Parts: sequence; structure tokens; C-alpha cells
Amino acid sequence: MIEQAILQFDRALRTVFAPAYSVRPVPGHDLPEAALDETERRHVAGLMRVDHCGEICAQALYQGQALTSRDPSIREALVHASDEETEHLAWTEQRIAELGGRKSLLNPLWYGGSLAIGLVAGCCGERWNLGFLAETERQVEAHLEGHLAALPSEDGKSRAIIAQMKQDEIGHAETAVRLGAHELPAAVKRLMKLASNVMTRTAYRL
Repeated sequence: MIEQAILQFDRALRTVFAPAYSVRPVPGHDLPEAALDETERRHVAGLMRVDHCGEICAQALYQGQALTSRDPSIREALVHASDEETEHLAWTEQRIAELGGRKSLLNPLWYGGSLAIGLVAGCCGERWNLGFLAETERQVEAHLEGHLAALPSEDGKSRAIIAQMKQDEIGHAETAVRLGAHELPAAVKRLMKLASNVMTRTAYRL
């Protein structure tokens, strides 16, 4: 148990503080940089910071859910989703740097809170665990769709990243449903959306 605790703590440190790596090429890497003015550049950097923060939260959620899941197939699905979210971390981190922005100062806080939520979700049983995963991905998909609408039309590089992230999130939700996810109560969905809105507004600035 001590070894497992060390491994999980190391994973948390690497997620929050170390550069992320991607096996897949960064979407839109071969597209030209858009001629954005300073206001547009700050706006896009803020949106990408929110997306990066969301991926920090996703890593913690999946870590907590996998730790408390007792079904090997579900743990495998969570680990696979986590691997793709790590790539999303790398993509958004690189795009933030290209735009001259910075990552959220509150990433350690977001990680810790999301890890706690993931642990609780996993303790609720496998079907509810999967239901939480599916609903999380649906809300993230809607959130990314909003960012696509908010991006400057000429910023193809940022659009390509967010569009691919959206497709991956759809796939994660479909996997959870296929494995038997329960539909969450409406009150839980509203609470999740409220928490997401708080994180989004804060991470855009901090």
C-alpha cells in the first residue's frame, strides 16, 4: 500500500507540475498561426487555460475512480480515457505557450478537489461510477462546443485542438454507456454543471 501511495502521489505531481507528452501529433500543428491582436490572443489563451484546467480535473477524476473501481474492464476504460486526457494536457499546454499565456495558478486545488470527487464516485458502485464518467464527458463536450463558437474564426490551430478533444470526449462517454453506465439524477447533473461553471470562470482569469 505504501508503494501504491507513492506511485499515485508521483502521478499527481507529474500531472500538475511536469510537462505532459503526446503520442499523437498536436492537431493543427501544420496550420499557420493566425494574426490575432493582443485582446484576441489573451482571450484565446484564457479559453485554452480553462481547457487545460479541465484536463487536470479529468486526470484526477479518473485516478480517483480507477482507484476505487473493482471491475478490471472499467479500470481499463478509465486508464485509456486518462491516457487520452494526458494528450489533451500536452496539446493545450503547448497552445497556451504559443499564445504567450500561462496555466491556471489554482491547478493543485482543482486536482485535489477532483481526486476527492473521483474517489467518492468510485465508491458508489461500478454503474454509478460509469454514469459519472459519461455525464462528465457530456458536459465537457458541451463546454468545448461553446469554446469553438467563442474562438476567433481565423484561429485554425486552436480550433483543431478543441475539435479533436471534443471527439475524444464523445468516445469516452460512449464507452461508459456501452459498459453499463447508469443515468445520473437531474440534481446531480445540475450540481456538476454548477461546479464546472465556477471552475471555468475562475480558471479563465487565474
